[in-house]
Amino acid sequence: MQIGVIGCGVIAAAVVHGIAADGHYIVVSERSSRYSKELSGQFSNVSVANNQSVVDSSDVIFLGLMADDSKDILAPLRFRDGQCVITFMAGASLEEVNKMVRPARAVALVIPFPGIAVGGSPVLVQGEDALVRDIFGRSNTVYPVNNAAEMAAYLSAQAVLSPVARLVGDAADWMQGKVQDTKQGEAFLRHLVSSSLENADCAALIEALNTEGGFNQRLRQHMEKAGMRTDLKTGLDGLT
Repeated sequence: MQIGVIGCGVIAAAVVHGIAADGHYIVVSERSSRYSKELSGQFSNVSVANNQSVVDSSDVIFLGLMADDSKDILAPLRFRDGQCVITFMAGASLEEVNKMVRPARAVALVIPFPGIAVGGSPVLVQGEDALVRDIFGRSNTVYPVNNAAEMAAYLSAQAVLSPVARLVGDAADWMQGKVQDTKQGEAFLRHLVSSSLENADCAALIEALNTEGGFNQRLRQHMEKAGMRTDLKTGLDGLT
């Protein structure tokens, strides 16, 4: 595909890393030149251009902008009929983006995560998911959502990632002075958590780890009594 990227920050750069080997011709904007230069230097099929040239040379356009800046950046650009726009801007609805890119069409709001750079990552999509699957589905798992309200719920719930990382990191810190190789200790915990959750749903995993008097049961019950579950739900409610 002929793909253009307007706004090449951390997430957009990760997206380009993840799809560059799939044979697409990709043009990235000069915005965030640090990442655009790195990408064009690393991949022969990635080049850098100004925003209008990105639009002119592309059939599919990714918007990796901040929602607050998008109107000013997109207003002077001339899109054309038949172009498909995929936006990564969680702060702007598909309807709002559609108005900004006419006569092109905003077909999907996509929320990629940093792991998309190497594949095996979840990709949230609201809108027409067929094109998104064509681009990202080879190496990642696409999760379609039905509407803006569902997307908002997914975006709030995904924030559990940072607390989970904090728990794992704190457990690894607790191991300092108790094990010789603390980096290996953290690597073990990351591997344990990711592989366990990958291979079983949460309810089944909790049940499997619910041996009476076992370490997992005792720690979970301790944290539940301390208010872990209530605090989590309160925190999630505060995000919506």
